[in-house]
Amino acid sequence: MTESIYYWGHSRRFNDYSSYMRRSFDERVQKVSIDAGFSCPNRDGSKGHGGCTFCNNSTFNPAYCSEDDSITNQINTGIGFFSSKYKSQLYLAYFQAYSNTYESIDVLKERYTEALSHPKVTGLVLGTRPDCINDELLEYLSDLSKEYYVSIEYGIESTNNTTLEQINRGHNYEIGAEAILKTSAAGINVGAHLILGLPNESHEEILNHARIISELPLDYLKLHQLQLVKGSVMGEQYLNNPEEMNLFTADSYIDMVIDFLELLNPKIVMDRFISQSPKEFLIAPKWNLKNFEFVAKVDKRLKERDTWQGKLYPAK
Repeated sequence: MTESIYYWGHSRRFNDYSSYMRRSFDERVQKVSIDAGFSCPNRDGSKGHGGCTFCNNSTFNPAYCSEDDSITNQINTGIGFFSSKYKSQLYLAYFQAYSNTYESIDVLKERYTEALSHPKVTGLVLGTRPDCINDELLEYLSDLSKEYYVSIEYGIESTNNTTLEQINRGHNYEIGAEAILKTSAAGINVGAHLILGLPNESHEEILNHARIISELPLDYLKLHQLQLVKGSVMGEQYLNNPEEMNLFTADSYIDMVIDFLELLNPKIVMDRFISQSPKEFLIAPKWNLKNFEFVAKVDKRLKERDTWQGKLYPAK
């Protein structure tokens, strides 16, 4: 039996990130994470203190990242980590920790330039908040994207403003949508990040994220299950009152991901489905699944349900 070829040009049942990267580059490219010593307006008092209730930024960084080390040294260490698997490849400097557009334009240019000066680095991926972008920076990054691959990943987390207020996010969904629209209009690759399973969001409210986010000009999307980690407000809340948190099991989350994918615009590339916090930080849920193992389960469930990304799009 011949397998179907979907909107994205192959037989896999979702628009996967690895195929997107192969279409974008002539050779293998790997992200290498960097902690450039930036802060966050939700921690330094500009928007608030303490950060988002789900957040402990130490859970985001690989072990080789440290703001005390230079950007160049972090890149070299990261390359050393990956080079044993793949002898020949280029790298994207992934500014991951905190808000990587939250500084003066001069400081940002200096740190981005250091990363791009590395002979193995072919572009930038900047993780940030949608309230930490401005026209001057977008113009600079737009010019940079004519020579390098440049992408901005915005932490949207939820399209529900009540949820965003409850998790102390410090911005509403409309600010996120505006940042994505302006970034795309500037010719810069743009991604978004959503957390599925935030407190008090119903099944239908979570699926509505797919409907809403599908109307934006996103290149790619990251989904993460809600993880409760040590050092976060939400983690402490769970330890004190675990019965108040309704966490996904791995199986229930897989079904949620499938339901979400069915509603999602097929043009949007799926970068990730889950997050993997370090064991020493993770409180719950503990699935003991690596990313590739989870993706294999998603592939299997899509086939079992004979469905695919965008099957129900436009999502009514």
